[in-house]
Amino acid sequence: MKITDYEKVQALAASNIFLLDGPNGTKTITADALAKALIGLLSSKDFIGGVNLSELTQVNALVSGNKLLVGTTEGNKAIAAEDALFAMLDSFAPVELRRVLFRGKNLGTALTAAQKAAIKDGSFKGMFLGDYWVIGGRTWRIVDMDYWYNCGDTAFTSHHLVIMPDEALYNAQMNTTNVTTGGYVGSEMYKKNLANAKTIVNAAFQGSVLTHREHLCNAVANGKQSGGAWFDSSIELPSEIMMYGHIHFGGTSDGNAIPNIYTPSKTQLALFMVCPRFITDRSHVQWLRDVVSSAAFARVRNYGDTSCVSASNSYGVRPVFPVG
Repeated sequence: MKITDYEKVQALAASNIFLLDGPNGTKTITADALAKALIGLLSSKDFIGGVNLSELTQVNALVSGNKLLVGTTEGNKAIAAEDALFAMLDSFAPVELRRVLFRGKNLGTALTAAQKAAIKDGSFKGMFLGDYWVIGGRTWRIVDMDYWYNCGDTAFTSHHLVIMPDEALYNAQMNTTNVTTGGYVGSEMYKKNLANAKTIVNAAFQGSVLTHREHLCNAVANGKQSGGAWFDSSIELPSEIMMYGHIHFGGTSDGNAIPNIYTPSKTQLALFMVCPRFITDRSHVQWLRDVVSSAAFARVRNYGDTSCVSASNSYGVRPVFPVG
């Protein structure tokens, strides 16, 4: 495929229209239709989105390598179909599409001013699910977008990315003994052991970590979360719901006692729905903030299964936080 008359293509970009050159002449196509066609190219050569790519002879010569010819001011260049696809999507895709399309692109070694502006205005231009930064020797990955938007007892109205490191930052205890008194908020993890994670995160994303309102457990009775309140929240341990989409070991209603499990973090983070392989790296056991009993909290085990364990064990701290 050759996009001809580069300057005219540039002039048409505002309308998201592109020019394609084929054996039947030059044709115009909208960016979203081209994106659908490129998705087809990555899997087949069928007629998709009104464009039969197999009729474009210049594509046929490059299909085996999933390459496309693109006209630029420096001449025609062959680029990967996947790169062309995301370039097209980036011109029009709303956040609802960006947060379910995994790309996994390295976005650099720091959050740039342009990236921060694209988050702030809600366009998220240049960013898709699974994209990441490598900062301080750690991989910080986009796991969702606008996850907490308009949630909380005070509405959180800042557009934001949700970020997590691919691996636990370090190991720490939930409590020094096997108790869950005071729930997550009453734990040594919340009061002291998250401090190092907050230092690491704030150093990696200086001035860009946001604060939202989160409902957190602060009381336990008979091994169940019995009380909670709204807190300012920035950097926390994730919950079972955020990792798996539902509660596995944490308290649920038994028809008598209703556990205090209110939370605006009520759905699985998009990355773990689309690419569940990122839930665990098999090297670290990770703490979750859910109370399971009078002695244990939930965890993500390195085997990939869900689990719980006594609070005095020292396991991975893998925080989740909003950036904008």
